[in-house]
Amino acid sequence: MQNSLNKRYRSSLALLTDLYQITMAYGYWKAGRQEEEAIFHWFYRKNPFGANYAITAGLEDAIAYMQDFAFSVDDIQYLGGLKGADGRPLFEEAFLNYLQRMKFSCDIDAVPEGRVVFAHEPLLRVRGPLIQAQLLETALLNILNFQTLIASKAHQVCLAAQGDTVLEFGLRRAQGIDGGLSASRAAYIAGVAASSNVLAGKLYDIPVKGTHAHSWVMSFEDEQQAFATYAQAMPANCVFLVDTYDTQKGVDKAIEIGRALRAQGQDLLGIRLDSGDLRALSIWARKRLDEAGFEKTKIIASDSLNEDKIRTLKAGGAAIDSWGVGTNLVTAQNQPALGGVYKLAALRKDANSEWAYKIKLSNTPIKISNPGALQVRRYYLTDGRPYGDMIWDELQTSPLGQLQSLDGRSIVCDSRKYEDLLQPIFRKGELCYKLPSLGEIRKAAERDLALFQGVDFKLYPKGLEAHLAQTKAALIEGLKNKKQ
Repeated sequence: MQNSLNKRYRSSLALLTDLYQITMAYGYWKAGRQEEEAIFHWFYRKNPFGANYAITAGLEDAIAYMQDFAFSVDDIQYLGGLKGADGRPLFEEAFLNYLQRMKFSCDIDAVPEGRVVFAHEPLLRVRGPLIQAQLLETALLNILNFQTLIASKAHQVCLAAQGDTVLEFGLRRAQGIDGGLSASRAAYIAGVAASSNVLAGKLYDIPVKGTHAHSWVMSFEDEQQAFATYAQAMPANCVFLVDTYDTQKGVDKAIEIGRALRAQGQDLLGIRLDSGDLRALSIWARKRLDEAGFEKTKIIASDSLNEDKIRTLKAGGAAIDSWGVGTNLVTAQNQPALGGVYKLAALRKDANSEWAYKIKLSNTPIKISNPGALQVRRYYLTDGRPYGDMIWDELQTSPLGQLQSLDGRSIVCDSRKYEDLLQPIFRKGELCYKLPSLGEIRKAAERDLALFQGVDFKLYPKGLEAHLAQTKAALIEGLKNKKQ
């Protein structure tokens, strides 16, 4: 079957791109510019979900994509069959032969996954042949934007839960197979405890959790028989969904089966509420469970939850221990895209030439890009708290330690303790980065967020190093004068 999943997700993903990337690559090749050295950056312009920061995710998949970046024979054959408006082949055979021989040779630097980052900061830097750097754009944006978006959303959900367990239940409504897998991975990085997604559990070693559906209960003559049969099958893992018919009666039946479980040396782990007034029902159920001696039985809630609903329920005193969040998490409800971009920042003809800084102008100030080979330096106070983030240009001299904040303030970062966030990932196309496990990435996120506890994100200094701010201003002025 030609349209099978194995065919669709094949080993070569070089064509996971927009056509204009390949037409631009062809144009560079026709003009003899394909080997010019370019610097591009991936960054986003607005912090997601009304927060003042984001959580990075997706780098491991981006690395895998770049490691395997090559055009297969099938890719070349497909491109060779594309026609232009004149009915002739869109690309010359010599160009297609060039693509097939091309070997990935870029330098890549990136902020590791699980780090707290801010709008406009370069999160990944590509330096290498212009044609290669251009061809990487679409796939990198596809991979990194989505996972960073979902990690940031998951963190907001976990914040609202205030330490309660959060479970990700979103696979059935995720945006396709890859969307479901990527969302499960990113959510786990940001603090979600487990997922219902079994394939994600296998691929990423994420804990998996699940109970039963309403269809299980509906397949039996009555609810009690459904619970009893499930208890026979899964005596050590009984969490009953109690709202198929009447929630209060469902809780009573779950308690009755719980007593039978105790007689066998097991226990009732929990009940799940999936509809109705979750606050009132959870308070009633907690009281009923406690009166029956099931004080340790957990109450799990679902039902189209998001961070706002969780926050409201907790403020109202809901007796809920765990939160199952599905659709609104994996589809990034209320902000379906991060808005990350990939911009050219510097260009030179060869290693013996001077760098020409590049900048995108716009009547919208937020869309004006930054030039150079950018790096983010994070300064720390002696107690370990972050003090400020400075974007500086590695093509210039060492940074002065003075940044021009995004709100116009000039701030001196005189702390001797700092780190540069972008780390070497590839050099000349060879991987030089030791990939951490997903568990290590999750712990890195926990550490970073703990360091920022007590920091006012709205007042946290971030902006351009003084030299870079001057360079950018001069470029803008020069381009405006040139336009006139």
